Amino acid sequence: MKKEDLELTLVLIKPDALKNSLTGYILSQLSEFHTGLHFAATKIVSVNRILAEEHYAEHVGKFFYPSLLDYITGRLHYPDEPWKRRVIAILYQGPNAIKKIRDIVGPTNPHNARDQKPGSIRSLGSVIPVKDASGKEIGDRSDNLIHASANPEDAEREIKLWFKPTDIPPLMRIYDAEVNEEYYYFKDNAISTMYEQGSLCVFAPGDLVWKTDLAAVRLMVAGKEAPCSVNAVVAKYLINKDINNE
Repeated sequence: MKKEDLELTLVLIKPDALKNSLTGYILSQLSEFHTGLHFAATKIVSVNRILAEEHYAEHVGKFFYPSLLDYITGRLHYPDEPWKRRVIAILYQGPNAIKKIRDIVGPTNPHNARDQKPGSIRSLGSVIPVKDASGKEIGDRSDNLIHASANPEDAEREIKLWFKPTDIPPLMRIYDAEVNEEYYYFKDNAISTMYEQGSLCVFAPGDLVWKTDLAAVRLMVAGKEAPCSVNAVVAKYLINKDINNE
């Protein structure tokens, strides 16, 4: 099979879509009947702070960044029901998967989606004012129901952030994975091969991990500069674990 026929893209059904019972509608719009694409993986994720910050890393320092974190973690739409705070993460696979999904999803801003692509998924979203601590309006954010990878580079970064290799059936994986041979622990935003009280085991011997993740942690342990942050590596391995960073 040609590599382009195995293209993967990440879709996140966000808390506002779940709150408004739009999951079934979204899945029907993205179904194989409409897109020719198929599921490669899916999971229900309680989004912790590490994952939220890494997913929106490009927006650090922008006025709407704190609001984005509260949005994706579900705090905005389920302030009093923390058990309902979740996102549905899905991998779709097939020819031109990224473009096909983006076309159905529509423009990022729901107002633009309604103008430019009425009927798209994001045309059902909302634009919400963002206020500072004093209550003054300082801009807005888009509650746009769904995330979809924008290009192949973003897709690889995002997929490796949200999914472990073993979340994806072997014949559907398009990124290299490797069997790990050591213990690696995470504590205080650092990786170590030695266990300390309070550490979390990220990799154990025999675990199948992304080859890029393993290369990064080896550099970190050696005190060398890695091409990504510690949190970018550990995020997917801590999904749905009971950690105090939410």
